[in-house]
Amino acid sequence: MKTFTYTITDPIGIHARPAGKLVALTKTFSSKITISGNDKTADGKRMIAIMSLGIKQGTPITITIEGDDESAAAKAIEDFLKENL
Repeated sequence: MKTFTYTITDPIGIHARPAGKLVALTKTFSSKITISGNDKTADGKRMIAIMSLGIKQGTPITITIEGDDESAAAKAIEDFLKENL
């Protein structure tokens, strides 16, 4: 299992466009991916679930990845977050 925390820097927070791109990325991995923030947890492969977290700028999120390709998934997701959120 791989876990890391990232603080959202985008002024709008997690909104539809980056959430959709994040889901497209997470779906390329077989590992189970969860995103936690604001005392809620969401399936990282479901856009509506991610949007329901209500993540705003300055909010830390925790990404948990568990599965065969967890290392590659963690690297790709962390890179995505740094570039987009």
